[in-house]
Amino acid sequence: MNGKRASSRLRGIVILLGLFVGARAHSSGVPDLLEDPLLTRPPLLSHGAILQSETPAVTCPAAIDLARPLTLAGAVDIGLCNNPQIGASFAAIKAQAAAVGEARASYLPTLSADVSPLRTRTQYPDSPSSSSTANGHTLSAGVAWRMFDFGARAASSEAANRSLQAALASHDASIQKVMSDIVEAYFNAQMAQATLAARAESTSMAQQTYEAVERRQRMGVAEQSDSLQAATALAKAKLAEQQAAADDRVSNGALLYFLGVAPSTELRLAGLEDAATSHVVEDLNYWLEETATRHPAIIAAREQWKAARAEVKVARSEGLPTIDLVGNFYQNGYQNQGMQAIHSNTTTVGITVTIPFFDGFSSTYKVRRAQAQAEQSESQLHDTEQQVLTDVIKAQAEAVAAAGKLQAAKELLRAARSAVASSRRRYDKGVANILELLSVQSALADAQQERVRSVAEWESDRVKLRAAAGALDRSAIGDHVF
Repeated sequence: MNGKRASSRLRGIVILLGLFVGARAHSSGVPDLLEDPLLTRPPLLSHGAILQSETPAVTCPAAIDLARPLTLAGAVDIGLCNNPQIGASFAAIKAQAAAVGEARASYLPTLSADVSPLRTRTQYPDSPSSSSTANGHTLSAGVAWRMFDFGARAASSEAANRSLQAALASHDASIQKVMSDIVEAYFNAQMAQATLAARAESTSMAQQTYEAVERRQRMGVAEQSDSLQAATALAKAKLAEQQAAADDRVSNGALLYFLGVAPSTELRLAGLEDAATSHVVEDLNYWLEETATRHPAIIAAREQWKAARAEVKVARSEGLPTIDLVGNFYQNGYQNQGMQAIHSNTTTVGITVTIPFFDGFSSTYKVRRAQAQAEQSESQLHDTEQQVLTDVIKAQAEAVAAAGKLQAAKELLRAARSAVASSRRRYDKGVANILELLSVQSALADAQQERVRSVAEWESDRVKLRAAAGALDRSAIGDHVF
């Protein structure tokens, strides 16, 4: 009867502990006790492929509708849904969250139980006594709870939490890298599309010039050489248009790759529009300060360094004493031993003090290894900071140059269009020759190409600057905020 009461008490303790932890999990929105009983799962894992500071999450549709022109924000969302790097960063976060759970579990008691059904047969070969057979079981249950360990568990928890924060920051860095790649591919495709349209316009203009020269030649007011030169210019314009069409197909293929959709998918992009420049790009100190405080790669490296320093504390504390509260219950004998002939219940409660005296200098070298890893993490942090800040300086210089080129390209295009209109009027009146007209038309084609390139470069470089500074997010991409 005493054994039954002890077993009932043990089962009751287990059930109450499960209900307590289950209630905590349920209050935090985790319905399954086995899913995350110690509440280590970051909310980011439930939100999807977004930055930690962003809401709402990216909605990944079952089928992608590309019937309408694809905007930059839409391209980014599609790419985030299909990119494998995001899945890899999610897996890293899950692994670190599990490590946090292991560290938290060290603060809880451990319970164990063992039941062994036994059949004991006893024979007496040298005695007239008859043999005997007994059926029964042995039951053992134990509880152990570490009460004091000189900071080993606290250091392990700190290291695990720091590593989890590093994984979350690395996830943000992956998100921004993917967005930056998609943005660059999108603007390259958009530039190729606009270039194709500009080349088509140049071909149409060359065709009109050729037809005008043909009419003047039939009227006897133009020479055959004018017609041949106009035909040459038309052929050159068609060749440039064909090359632009090939570049457009290549750029679309690259964009489709980053979007994670089939290469044969028909793609239409929104038109490349003029964008106003901003003086914010000229403030290098602002971008350097932004980078130092919020760049996810720097944050990840810093958290890894702090985790490595916590591992040094773990290594040092492993060689120090520990104090554990232990309790055991045995029925009909002890674990892994034979069953006693007489029914019995045995209960033990005590405190175990473990004092490591000598381990062959193992703990000494564990500490040295942890210290070396902490030094390595610190060097990696400084290297990451230097590399990121160098990228920001380069990106800021390119964005400033792109802003200047954008203004110059607009003025060049305006002047080239005026020159073509003037030269055409002069040619129609017989004042200008065909060489002058073809020359200004060629200059206009070049000006259109420069305008397309400068707009695309500005759009791309300013987003690259935000990405280099760790300040790129979906809202900035969607609204073109700078």
